[in-house]
Amino acid sequence: MTRVAFQGIAGAYSEEAIRQFFGPEVDSVPCKTLDEVFPAVENGDADYAMVPVENAVAGSVIRAYELLMERDLRIYAETILHVRHMLLALPGTALDDLSRVQSHPQALAQCQRYLSRHGLEPEPAFDTAGSARDLAAHPEPGVAAIASALASELYGLEILAPDIEDFQFNYTRFFVLSLDDPPRAQRTKTSLVFSSRHQPGALYGCLGEFATRGINLTKIESRPRLNRPWQYIFYLDFEGHWQDPECEAAIMGLLRRSSFVKLLGSYPAATTPVSDNGSWHQVNSNVRR
Repeated sequence: MTRVAFQGIAGAYSEEAIRQFFGPEVDSVPCKTLDEVFPAVENGDADYAMVPVENAVAGSVIRAYELLMERDLRIYAETILHVRHMLLALPGTALDDLSRVQSHPQALAQCQRYLSRHGLEPEPAFDTAGSARDLAAHPEPGVAAIASALASELYGLEILAPDIEDFQFNYTRFFVLSLDDPPRAQRTKTSLVFSSRHQPGALYGCLGEFATRGINLTKIESRPRLNRPWQYIFYLDFEGHWQDPECEAAIMGLLRRSSFVKLLGSYPAATTPVSDNGSWHQVNSNVRR
């Protein structure tokens, strides 16, 4: 059975992403922190890792990108999860019985309007699935949790209200990481990290290597370079495979212009979830797994 490492406990949104991508017949391997996820694959305790890298509301997951640069796992695929926050409570609890809601601070912030509308006091917890697990293990009157539908199923809690997030476009992008590169796919995306030289027009020249070849950039973000104060690195995503002639030429040009380049991987691009008569669905690229 395929083993996939993730950060969190059973019922986390990362585990939902695992099941969405790999199917229900998968062995999820929980890790306490993101820093423990990467060694789980490197040491053979898991075949893949599922790592959140970007949320449509909250932005990039900084530590995930730092680890991608520090470690040597390859991006095998990407998947985009529609994050649906559920209000969970003990069986038999009514909405009017509630006064407090526990969850991860980010989940509480993403459901702020709903909580305010119903006069519910938010209480920060370590994570979403953990708040559901703790509520099931230590019941308290008037207390609910915000977590996934999977957490409701695993911990025997009722969904009092589904989809309570303030924004329906609350999606999280995940990378599937592996020791190996994936097979070529019809629609491919490439991710890399680079640092430009400290001189006028350096970044312009680096990006021009892609623009002059008609390569579409889908993401660029700068982060401080941890070992060199006031210097920056850039995370870049573009459409295409690094072995495509134009992409290979652009990367060679980038190597000549930059002071540092690391290729994170070329992988099948996920299709963003879209609305279809009020129901949400996602189509993943065809990845052999």
